[in-house]
Amino acid sequence: MPRRIFKRYMPHPDSIREHKSLRFLGSLIHDPNLWHLNRRSVSRAMLAGLFSAFIPLPMQMLLAAGLAIPLRANLPISIGLVWLTNPLTMPPVFYCTYKVGSWALNTPPLTLPSELTMDWISERLVTLWEPILVGSFITGIVLGIVGYFATMLFWRWWVRHNWRKRQERRRKPAL
Repeated sequence: MPRRIFKRYMPHPDSIREHKSLRFLGSLIHDPNLWHLNRRSVSRAMLAGLFSAFIPLPMQMLLAAGLAIPLRANLPISIGLVWLTNPLTMPPVFYCTYKVGSWALNTPPLTLPSELTMDWISERLVTLWEPILVGSFITGIVLGIVGYFATMLFWRWWVRHNWRKRQERRRKPAL
């Protein structure tokens, strides 16, 4: 079951509850549903985590936790998915979200200079922020929804697959 895969890599709920950065949530993170591994909670965690990963905020993990609580999504998975956009993946991810935002706003995308510098970025920030923000929301929503339904479908397939394997083992006569 996918549950075993997630349990292998998930931290213990007590270690997360006691984490300094999440203490402000208080009793909200003591809800047992935030720690369950079932089809619904993991799918909702995919939605919250993938959406949060593509929003260009400095504290994406807090956004993921803030979304996971009212959605009753698995909190560790929601927070862990935010690390899809890490310092190595941020430049290509946000470049792609910029392209999506430029397309959505129907504005021509800027061409990158041969040497990308902080001066060039700071000069163009006035025109860059809107397509990046719009593209990030579009990409986050689309990938969050795709992740939600893909997880639901995969979980169902996995359960049916294992159920069929058990039925086949029961039908085979013992040697």
